[in-house]
Amino acid sequence: MKIIIQQGRIIDPSQQLDQVTNIYISHGHIVAVGDQIPTGFEPSDEVEILDAQGLWVLPGLVDLQARLGEPGKHLAGTIASETKAAVSGGITTLCCPPDTQPVTDTQAVTELIQRRARQAATAFVLPLGALTKDLAGEQLSNMNSLKAGGCVALSQANQPIQNPLVLKNALNYAASQDLLVMLRCENQQLKNHGVAHSGAVSTRLGLNPIPRSAETIALARDLILVAESGVRAHFSQVSCAESVKMIAQAKTQGLAVTCDVAAHQLHLTEMDLLEFNSLFHVSPPLRSQDDQLALIAGVADGTIDAIVSDHTPLNKDHKLLPFGESTPGISALETLLPLTLKLVSQGQLSLERAISALTWQPANIINVMAGRLSSGYSADLCLVDPEAFWAFDPAQLISAGKNSPFAGWRFESEVVTTLFQGRTVYQNRAV
Repeated sequence: MKIIIQQGRIIDPSQQLDQVTNIYISHGHIVAVGDQIPTGFEPSDEVEILDAQGLWVLPGLVDLQARLGEPGKHLAGTIASETKAAVSGGITTLCCPPDTQPVTDTQAVTELIQRRARQAATAFVLPLGALTKDLAGEQLSNMNSLKAGGCVALSQANQPIQNPLVLKNALNYAASQDLLVMLRCENQQLKNHGVAHSGAVSTRLGLNPIPRSAETIALARDLILVAESGVRAHFSQVSCAESVKMIAQAKTQGLAVTCDVAAHQLHLTEMDLLEFNSLFHVSPPLRSQDDQLALIAGVADGTIDAIVSDHTPLNKDHKLLPFGESTPGISALETLLPLTLKLVSQGQLSLERAISALTWQPANIINVMAGRLSSGYSADLCLVDPEAFWAFDPAQLISAGKNSPFAGWRFESEVVTTLFQGRTVYQNRAV
């Protein structure tokens, strides 16, 4: 089946493309973009036409951090359920961190994840391999085997290596294999079992504090070791103003580093914890308003390369515990695009920067052919109604995890249709 997406506003920042025109799709790939009709797309019963008038046509989003509940029993959902949730939010490519059960530290687990993703046939799922065996931070994993098995990068998920010698060896080994390393910076001694940002709110509520230095000291160490090893490094889920400054300086000095921020960090602060609601318990913690503004500015000026969901679908019981005992995390696939576009409507981000941080820039980081509406690329895209005003209800989430703190938030854009490899995998109304 051939498809023509007709008269939509095509937005592809990778090509500086923003115009009302057509997209032509055949055999699951984009054939052409423009008003000129390619050969074989003349009107016939074999050509399906999607009327996109009044809609934005965006590349399928690329999410660098999304837990999918499988393999393992510690999270809600499965690869099948969570990829359905992803495409409902316009996400067609996801990176799955290695803190699965069992840990993604062998080629067998990597292949299991990819096999389940192929069975679901809803979105691309790209495994991240563990830097160390069982994420214990002691013995290095077989990185060459993980690369051969399809891992696009190596990571410690939310369990950073604390021993600098182990990290140094890991980075050197990864550099020798030309592997990207995703680093989450956190010093466990300074974190000291904390659950909230160190400030007036944590003091008032009696919550164990996590100082900014738990992140920035670890980041300083990691930047030095990255420079020594020459490895390609990506810093995940930065949360502090000082971290943004340090990464900006590293980029100025020519270091091959990139970074991302979780979408919720751009909207929430420590002040949202005042009601002791465990739905706001995340890791890294929600920081101060100054940190929040610095993170938004970092996205706006390009210091922060990507915005991620940091999707962590949890069973209801995980959030019924007192704040400090609850499990951190948000079910966030379906709010990634609305939260990012909300910053556009508020005038804090340009539309080009917002879409770039969700599409071609994260795709570039992991070096995959995604996030673009170019000839030859897989036809992974979403149609968005920019004037669909709606209220968010976590109970209506497609994800098996309903743990979102954004209940009642109003958004001004909604995904209408998502195509994956030229097939409609999500549709909430006819086009």
